[in-house]
Amino acid sequence: MTANSSIRIAYGDHPSQFGVLRMPDLLGRSCPVVVTIHGGFWKSEYGLEELDPLDEDLTRRGYATWNIEYRRAGEDGGGWSGTFDDVIDAVNQLSQLEERFHLDLSRVVILGHSAGGHLALWLASRINKVQTDELGDPLIVPIKGVISLAGISDLREMWKIHADKGICSPVALFIGGTPQEVPDRYCSASPVELLPLGVEQILIHGELDRHVPIELSSEYHRRAIGLGDEVSLVVLPEVEHFQIINPTSSAWISVTGSLETIFSPNKL
Repeated sequence: MTANSSIRIAYGDHPSQFGVLRMPDLLGRSCPVVVTIHGGFWKSEYGLEELDPLDEDLTRRGYATWNIEYRRAGEDGGGWSGTFDDVIDAVNQLSQLEERFHLDLSRVVILGHSAGGHLALWLASRINKVQTDELGDPLIVPIKGVISLAGISDLREMWKIHADKGICSPVALFIGGTPQEVPDRYCSASPVELLPLGVEQILIHGELDRHVPIELSSEYHRRAIGLGDEVSLVVLPEVEHFQIINPTSSAWISVTGSLETIFSPNKL
């Protein structure tokens, strides 16, 4: 691969089980990896191309990026519980790519936007605990940190916000029911109910976000701090939902700065 070129790599047999790997030109030296997970309320009409500009920018900055697609609600096997299986398998695929592409798997950060922020935080919950639920294989690739960009950190609260507005919630479609109908699924899938994670987390959220209210990140941050997690909240005034993933926006420096914080040499 040449600098900032991309290669599509399958991690399963379904058409949506693939990722796009981009590599910087580091002359054979191993490089840190940023796994990116797109949002779109887990719906099949939204895909990973939304994060292509973000990944291209990060690759220019010296990171390998692994932009993962996954089966979404509306696709065969998507939603509960196939989506969860897929994001685990996609991250574990890095262990098969490590030597070929000189990836440094001791320096892996998961970065997700919106529904992808939910999946990023949920992935972190798989690291330091013995899993007793039905969701996916063990996560074998260690995660150094998570960056949630306007992430849906509380599935119950997101469902309630939609219900209060009379909206048919995509959360219920994704999980397969309401919190009253499938409460155990919400306990297993909602990051706020899985705290503490035991992994560094940075939450970045715009005050003008109308898709995922900033209160979700604020309350998650409060609970995580109370339970002893290493978590930071970056509140961006005058920033809405999609500015946060736009490399040309003023909000982008918060994202790149957060990556530098997690990858800081004194944390290695």
